[in-house]
Amino acid sequence: MSRIITFGEIMLRLNPESYLRFTQSSKFEASYAGGEANVAVSLANYGQDAAFVSKVPAHDIGQCAINALRQFGVDTSMILRGGDRLGVYFVEKGASQRPSKVIYDRANSAIATAQASEFDWKTIFAGADWFHWTGITPALSSHMAQACLDACKAAKAMGLTVSCDLNYRNKLWSREEAGKCMAQLLPYVDVCIANEEDCKDVFGIEAEGADIAGGKLGYEGYVSVARQMAQRFGCRKVAITLRSSLSANDNDWAGMLYDAAADRAVISPTYHIHIVDRVGGGDSFGGGLIYSLITGKNAQDAINFAVAASCLKHSIEHDFNLVTVAEVENLAKGNASGRIQR
Repeated sequence: MSRIITFGEIMLRLNPESYLRFTQSSKFEASYAGGEANVAVSLANYGQDAAFVSKVPAHDIGQCAINALRQFGVDTSMILRGGDRLGVYFVEKGASQRPSKVIYDRANSAIATAQASEFDWKTIFAGADWFHWTGITPALSSHMAQACLDACKAAKAMGLTVSCDLNYRNKLWSREEAGKCMAQLLPYVDVCIANEEDCKDVFGIEAEGADIAGGKLGYEGYVSVARQMAQRFGCRKVAITLRSSLSANDNDWAGMLYDAAADRAVISPTYHIHIVDRVGGGDSFGGGLIYSLITGKNAQDAINFAVAASCLKHSIEHDFNLVTVAEVENLAKGNASGRIQR
């Protein structure tokens, strides 16, 4: 069993029941999630020793967030307590040609107001094998950008593998801010997870002839994007998720994994998915990829597992991907009929 540390914000998620719009809703369902927390839950469900590092308020709602992780076996012992509030986000699920909508209420959250010096990375990384973070965390504040840099430096010094999901969020920072900050952090990253839109928005990296808005980019285009990322920052592997949105309910979903040393990429099968809840889909891909690489799967099996895991997540309400290794491997082997199991 490997030990994986993830670092970021956990928030309270509120959403109308079913497909109601915000303006129709008289009550909201509550759950807890965040990019790196979602990855930790996936890894814990796969039997790995996964720990989540953050800061939450020292009140009952902060404790609810911690309990949401504990019930799935995530180590929460290094979560700091303090600050005034837990971030909140609202999710309105889309349907047909009406897209999903997300509204954030996360300003001045406990983690956003934390100081970089509060995190003792030498202690946090003791006995760990892997460190994962996303581009959301350094976007929260200048202190969190510094915390990410401190963490990456400590992780590399202690021999951990570092992975990052670019996860650009234009509601948190500008493209210019993201590009400048992430360019300082990416040289410490061994495994970069992204999509073609993130690469273009943050670093201006795109393939010739790409139609990112239309989701149209050929195989060689994706390889070009991954190769440019690896050459610019030294990443050993670059994984790119490939989503074609037919409607809010129906997507085609696949992924590609590029190995810089071999200058070779492999691509997964494409799944035609009918979506129950797409929030957390990218995080479930990241969790599946980390599990695959840390357990020694070859490149093709790794990308197949990551995409199958994410495919299953789209069928599950809320952000956490509550599936087992056996369920993912069954789908990855081609059992995609969804027939009832008795």
